[in-house]
Amino acid sequence: MSAKVLERFPAGSPRGSWPAEEYAAARRAEGEPATVVMDLKADAFLVVVKGQDEDGRV
Repeated sequence: MSAKVLERFPAGSPRGSWPAEEYAAARRAEGEPATVVMDLKADAFLVVVKGQDEDGRV
């Protein structure tokens, strides 16, 4: 699975994942199917959308 990272938020922020969740919710309100995932190596929350395969499938 490939994914496009829209934005990164540090996991150590006082609000935790809230900024990432709020950003993803705003993108979803605009029609983009954004979701939040955790990048353990980078210690960050990522807002991503699923990428398409080379043949156009999601």
